[in-house]
Amino acid sequence: MVVSSPVEKPQVPDDLGPIQEYDRRVAAGRLREDEHQRGIIQSLQHLHDELIQYRAPPVVHPTFESLKPSKSLFGWFGLKAGTAAIQQIPDDLPRGLYLYGDVGSGKTMLMDLFYDTLPSSVRSKTRIHFHNFMQDVHKRLHRMKMEHGNEIDAVPFVAADIADQANVLCFDEFQCTDVADAMILRRLLESLMSHGVVLVTTSNRHPDELYKNGIQRESFIPAINLLKSRLHVINLDSPTDYRKIPRPPSGVYHTPLDNHAASHIEKWLRFLGDSEHPEPHSETQGVWGREIHVPRVSGRCAWFTFQELIGRATGAADYIELMRSYDAFIISDVPGMTYRERDLARRFITFIDAVYESHAKLVLTTAVPLTQLFVSPDEFRNSLKKDGKASDDESDAESVSHAMQHMMEDVDSNIDQLKSSNLFSGDEERFAFARALSRLTEMASRDWVERGMGLEQLGGKKEKDDWAKVRSRQMEDSM
Repeated sequence: MVVSSPVEKPQVPDDLGPIQEYDRRVAAGRLREDEHQRGIIQSLQHLHDELIQYRAPPVVHPTFESLKPSKSLFGWFGLKAGTAAIQQIPDDLPRGLYLYGDVGSGKTMLMDLFYDTLPSSVRSKTRIHFHNFMQDVHKRLHRMKMEHGNEIDAVPFVAADIADQANVLCFDEFQCTDVADAMILRRLLESLMSHGVVLVTTSNRHPDELYKNGIQRESFIPAINLLKSRLHVINLDSPTDYRKIPRPPSGVYHTPLDNHAASHIEKWLRFLGDSEHPEPHSETQGVWGREIHVPRVSGRCAWFTFQELIGRATGAADYIELMRSYDAFIISDVPGMTYRERDLARRFITFIDAVYESHAKLVLTTAVPLTQLFVSPDEFRNSLKKDGKASDDESDAESVSHAMQHMMEDVDSNIDQLKSSNLFSGDEERFAFARALSRLTEMASRDWVERGMGLEQLGGKKEKDDWAKVRSRQMEDSM
């Protein structure tokens, strides 16, 4: 039986993590030193360090009564019957890892490094090929329906059994080729995470490419959004570019402000800044007789903390001047902003607009997911209450948490509801919020990030020159 019993962990010293094991294998000649691969292993090491401090909560098994279908209060956000049986994902759950790359990119070796050095705080662990895992899940679901009837929602029950046996669940070759898998994956993965299970998986494709052209693929999109929001998605393929500095394997936005955040900034500063002299220095720019202090600069990349840039009395003129001076920006330590910080939120949105309109790059480290930057869970809950879609009892509070979680992870599908809600003070604020989310999404794309970098796969020097001309014209228009 797959995942039928917890795996007894061999005692491995907690100070022997993936990086130390990698160094040991390189020194022994078993592996070849690779800078790009070392950067990826550093992400494994960060998760290893988080797991030393993490304690998974006790697994709470759902009752059969809670697994029966019930009408959701929140059809407004597309929640389905039975959602209440899945609890909220713990705030302290470490983000897992989604490692993807072609054959030969080292997926198996990286999983070996991580799995073999898991710390003693992990009470149980399981590693399994994803196809075998899903076969076992379907057998369990079938058995429950045979015993308790087809109407029962068996996914949370099966997930709880699996969570009992695996604090850390590692999948080899995550994929989705079957409509039966596609229909349950979102709720299965979410239920596992709600029990505090940390997921680490390898795959041969990016989450956006999973189940491509599959039957009823729209039903699988929420699973993709969950993977992207709850796991660090890391590209194992080492690209070649004109600067001989590999593009960082993860995306430009990092959440939360954890151990990964510092290395996230370091990698992007080296890629977007001066690769020969990456150590940052300070500069001063002038605008209308005033000085703007830029605390950290490398090449044409400027790095501010949120407080250094947005916490001061800066405005559109300052941001436009910065766009003339720099091609890329790193803003670290971005907090969540509630109605109490509306002035900061408006200022930050103005900065986002300036970056977007100048075709510059933007790297962020944030305390909360991007879609919660301008709306807190409490504000969202109060908005639903005002709209008559929630009450104060505990079950509704749980459903509100799920409503926000689902809506915010798939904001594009729910943007019209956001615009029409009472979360914002007026039409102008609603529009600015929606536009900021849309622009942040576009600026996170690979095309946006690599445009103008001279990357060989995107056209090299000509593409770089064309981008520079667009930047130059935009700067002239803003003068």
